Amino acid sequence: MHFTIFYIVTFLLTCRCSTANGENACGSLMEWLRSTTVSVDVKNKGFHREVETTVELHHDAFKDIRVLLLYKWPRGVYVDPYQLSFLAEKVDWQILVDSAIDLEVPAHQASGFVTYVYPALSERPKVTIPVHGRYHRPSFAGKAFESVTIEAPRLLLRTEECSKWDNLEPHTVMEAPCTADNASTCLWIDVNQQKHGHVRLQLPIGDGSSVRAVCTITLLVTITCCLALSKYMWKHRLG
Repeated sequence: MHFTIFYIVTFLLTCRCSTANGENACGSLMEWLRSTTVSVDVKNKGFHREVETTVELHHDAFKDIRVLLLYKWPRGVYVDPYQLSFLAEKVDWQILVDSAIDLEVPAHQASGFVTYVYPALSERPKVTIPVHGRYHRPSFAGKAFESVTIEAPRLLLRTEECSKWDNLEPHTVMEAPCTADNASTCLWIDVNQQKHGHVRLQLPIGDGSSVRAVCTITLLVTITCCLALSKYMWKHRLG
C-alpha cells in the first residue's frame, strides 16, 4: 500500500517537473526564435548562378534542433537534379525537390517548384545552391534583360524539447517532410523570422525585332554550306 502511494506521488511530481521543463523550453524557444535571421545572396553572372543562404542561429540552447529551409522558386530558374546528386557527397546539406524538373523548356512554359533543404546544424548554417536561368521569350520592345526575383527561403525548425504547439504566436506550425528521403512528414515550426530581402537576377534575352534577319542569314549560310559540300562530294566522287 505504501509502495503504491509512493509510486503515485513520484509519478505526479515527475509529470509536474516535465511539464515545467517543457514550458521553460518553449519559453526559451520563443526568445531564441526572435533573434533568428535569414539572408540570401547571389553569386556569378549570366545564366549560371549560385544562391547562398545564411541562417543566424543560437543552437546551444537546444541540442536536438533540426533546421529546414523551404524555397519557392520562380519559373524563370531551375535546379539540375543531376548536378545536385553530384554535389551530395561534397556538401553538408541535403535537398529534396518536390517535382520533376524539365531542363529544356523555356520560362513561359515552365512552372515554379519547391525545394526542401536540410543543412547541418551549426551556429551559422550556410547553403549554396547552384541555379540556372531559363531562356525567356525575345523582346520586341527593346529590352535586353528579364528580371527574375528569388525570395529568401522560409525557415522551419523542429525540436523535441518543446511539445506545446498551441502557444507559439506569431509563429505557426506546418507539416513538411522529416528528411530529404521524403519517407514521412513531421510538424515544423514555421519561423516568422527576419528576412534580409530578396535577390533579383537579370537574365539576357533576345531581340525579337532581329528574328527575321537572323533566320534569313541562317538559312542562306545553311544553303551555301550544303551546296559547297555537294560540289566537293561530286568533284571527288565521294559517296
